[in-house]
Amino acid sequence: MPPIRVLLAMLVLAVPGAASPQAYPSRPVRIISPFPPGQATDIMARLVAENLAQSLGQPFLVENRAGAGGAVGTEVAAKAAPDGYTLVMGTIGALAIGPALHSKLGYDPVRDFAPIANLGLTPQTLVVSSSSAFRTLKDLAEHARAIPVDYASSGNGSASHLAMEMFRSASGAKLNHVPFKGSSEAQTQVLGGQVQIMFDAIPGVAAQIKAGKLRALGIASAERSPFFPDVPTIAEQGYPGFAAVGWIGIVAPARTPDPLLDRLNAEILRFIARPDVKERLAALSFLPVGDSREHFAAFIKEEVAKWARVVKESGATVD
Repeated sequence: MPPIRVLLAMLVLAVPGAASPQAYPSRPVRIISPFPPGQATDIMARLVAENLAQSLGQPFLVENRAGAGGAVGTEVAAKAAPDGYTLVMGTIGALAIGPALHSKLGYDPVRDFAPIANLGLTPQTLVVSSSSAFRTLKDLAEHARAIPVDYASSGNGSASHLAMEMFRSASGAKLNHVPFKGSSEAQTQVLGGQVQIMFDAIPGVAAQIKAGKLRALGIASAERSPFFPDVPTIAEQGYPGFAAVGWIGIVAPARTPDPLLDRLNAEILRFIARPDVKERLAALSFLPVGDSREHFAAFIKEEVAKWARVVKESGATVD
């Protein structure tokens, strides 16, 4: 019988992708973006791909696999070989909200993925048309407790929908959901006054707020946004702990070797700290994160539990 050290060596060689981290990558790496080209997730994927290619000396190729709120591309990644050559952009929709909405999702957000790093955060923002009579969150809440208010969202079960359901529950407001096919369509209805209010992530509404066409009533994060420091948080306006913050990170299939994940995390943290990268993220209205694998894993678990509660309380479903 071979010595135990020989058996261990044979076992290591048998594990897919168990190559030395120094030799990784030896061929192109695929990064799946589970959303269409041009969206924030895709832009973030290309930023990651560009920088990892420079630092690791192999092409990192972005592959768009959009559909079902990010679930299509995320499922493709979940079923890929755990060898470090398939990565996927992990988002709040696909990894935290989607699992609570879909009864037959093709992956488990915790069991089937190995988190690498959280890249950026962007809170939901409650906005109205600049011509709206609602000038503060208090105005809106007091009115909506007496008279129902219609709100737009980017779709049933979207972050914008569930953020408003959180506000409805916290405020006691009477709110009617009017879903649209995407945030652009929803925003158009709010701008035109056909629907009164909506939540959307800061990148989706920043230009219209700056142009004076939308008015921000509150930011759904623990602290004020550096992009709109004059807009109070919803928490500081009488709703302690209110938070609905979008995020984009990067994950790998479960059982990808730890040394490869550690190397990817180290490279990502290195470039995410660079001033030029911070500037590019700021242009997207994203707050850079760059954290440890362990911290990101714990964060995902917390988000899964949080949004499961919100979905259950709202009764939202897409099945």
